[in-house]
Amino acid sequence: METEQAPAGIDPTVPSVARIYDYLLGGKDNFASDRAAAEKLIELTPNVREGVQANRRFLSRAVNLLVENGVRQFLDIGAGLPTQENVHQVALRAAPDSRVVYVDNDPIVLTHGRALLADNGQTIVVDGDLRTPEAILDDPRIREHIDFDQPVGLLLLAVLHFIPTDDVAESVMATLRKRLAPGSGLVISHLSFGDLDEDKLREGRELYTRTSAGSATPRPRAQILRFFDGFELVEPGLVPTEEWRPEADLPGLPQLPGVNGYSGVGLLR
Repeated sequence: METEQAPAGIDPTVPSVARIYDYLLGGKDNFASDRAAAEKLIELTPNVREGVQANRRFLSRAVNLLVENGVRQFLDIGAGLPTQENVHQVALRAAPDSRVVYVDNDPIVLTHGRALLADNGQTIVVDGDLRTPEAILDDPRIREHIDFDQPVGLLLLAVLHFIPTDDVAESVMATLRKRLAPGSGLVISHLSFGDLDEDKLREGRELYTRTSAGSATPRPRAQILRFFDGFELVEPGLVPTEEWRPEADLPGLPQLPGVNGYSGVGLLR
């Protein structure tokens, strides 16, 4: 994507976490600033590309598990740029009657998502910000598409760590959880500390202050676990992302230094 092609209202010199993620997945919807930030992340955390790939695989496995448990509605907040094996592709392949809502606050994500899904009546893309969960839950476009009296699969993949204040993150999760009906599922992946020293953690935080997210806050497993309050974690629980029901026919990721992430799926009985 060339700088001069940036949509109106978008500053291509400010890295976007969605476009950084796209670059790490091998996508082309990114600017020079995004690529530079991604390469700096790789320098600081050599395993970041592999971690992003593991997170994408986890998404697919988690959505399939929710479908197996009867979930036919999916709300993906912080959805990111469209890429292979998105939620709607996995869900509709497993259950053609599924309905999906993608929520993001990045203008390029919204533009690309709406263009890609223009002919898909079962999937919509809505502008929204995780930090204001009530606005998402009460959005008439979302409420028309999703019935919150029925089970919903709520996906928060690699997004909660962009809420830096712990109390705010927990308040956001409490608001989202209490609106979900029995039978719903909660899917979370979250950045943790890994084996980075304090200097590299500080550099990583400084890097994110120059992105659209403004910050990134790794959290320990015990703290991430609290986001599942009231939900029953399915096996194997909250574990390193690559260890959540890995495919037997896929090779393991290389053991590179850097941050790690925890992932889990909870069900509301």
